[in-house]
Amino acid sequence: MRSLIVLTLAATTPLAAQLVTEQPLLTAVEFRGLHAVSRQMVWASGSGGVVLHTRNGGTTWKLDTIPGATSLFLVDVWAADANRAWVVGTDFSGGYAAIHHTADGGHTWTKQWELRHADAFLDGITCFSRRHCLALGDPMEGNYLLLVTRDAGRSWQRVDVSSLPPRLEGEAAFAASGTEITSRRNTVWFVTGGGHHARVWRSRDRGWHWDVHETPLTAGVSAGLFGIAMENDRRGLATGGDYRLPADSAANLFRTTDGGVTWTVAGRTIPIGVRWGITTGGPGRYLATAPTGTGLTRDGGVTWSAIDTLPANTASCAGGVCWLAGKNRLARVNF
Repeated sequence: MRSLIVLTLAATTPLAAQLVTEQPLLTAVEFRGLHAVSRQMVWASGSGGVVLHTRNGGTTWKLDTIPGATSLFLVDVWAADANRAWVVGTDFSGGYAAIHHTADGGHTWTKQWELRHADAFLDGITCFSRRHCLALGDPMEGNYLLLVTRDAGRSWQRVDVSSLPPRLEGEAAFAASGTEITSRRNTVWFVTGGGHHARVWRSRDRGWHWDVHETPLTAGVSAGLFGIAMENDRRGLATGGDYRLPADSAANLFRTTDGGVTWTVAGRTIPIGVRWGITTGGPGRYLATAPTGTGLTRDGGVTWSAIDTLPANTASCAGGVCWLAGKNRLARVNF
C-alpha cells in the first residue's frame, strides 16, 4: 500500500504541542524497531517487512518492503549510517525468524540468517561497531537464542547455551519495542519478564559471557521489564509492568548506578501504566513509551512530564532529537 497517511497530534498539554511533530507515513504499518543514528538519520522497522528511513531529519522518508519478508514483523533495527542497517524479524504466526541487512540504503537487502523451527523468535538487535552485533531471541533448547557476528553479519554464531546462566522457568524477553536490549562500547544488557522476577542480563565481552541480576519487579506471564536505557556505563533506567494492566499505577521504573548489577525502585513514570520502551537522550534525560502515551524526564527519572497521549511502542534519540514510533505512527520530539 502506498497511500499517504497523515496523523495529527492530540495536543494534551502546551509542552506536547511544543515538542512533538507527527510525520506523514507512506504506508500503514506498526513500528516496533527504531534507531536514530544522528539528528538527521533515522531508521524504523515494523510489520509486513517494512522499513522506513530518512536522511534529512524527517523532511522526506524512503520506504522499503524487503522482498520475501512480508510475513515478518521486523521488531528491531540497528543502523551504522545512511547505507548500512540490520533488521531482525519474526513471523508472529510461528516457526520462522530471519536477519536481513542492507549496504546501499535499502535499495537491496540480503538475508544473512534464518531459522525455521517451532521456537524461532527474534526479539532485538544491537551493534557494538559496524562489524560486531548481537541478536537476541526467545529461549530455544534450554536457554536464550543469542547470535553474534564479528564480520558485519556475513556469519552469525550462536552463543553456547551451556555457557549461559540458568534461565528462570517461564523467563523471556518481550519484543514490544526493541529497547529490551541495549549496548555501550563492549557491554550489552537485556531485560526479561515471564519468570517470578524481572531480571537484567549483562555481558561485558559483546555477548560471549553473561551475568544476570534480579530487580525488585515481580514478573509473570504478561509482566516484567520491557525496556532498558543506559546513559553511561553505570547509570541507567529500566521500565515495564504488566501489559494486561495498561493503566496500573504500581511502580514501574528501576534505577542502576553500578552498571546493572543492583537495581532499586525509582518510582513510576507519567503517564502511569506499563511502559513498552525507554531511551536516553543524554545525562538524566529519558523518554518512556506505551499505549497510554509518552513521558519525559530530565532529572534521571525523579520527575516526569506527559508529553503525548497517543500510543507509541518505542523511542530513540540522537543529537538532541528523539523519535517515537508505533502503530501507523512516527513522530519527532525536540528533546
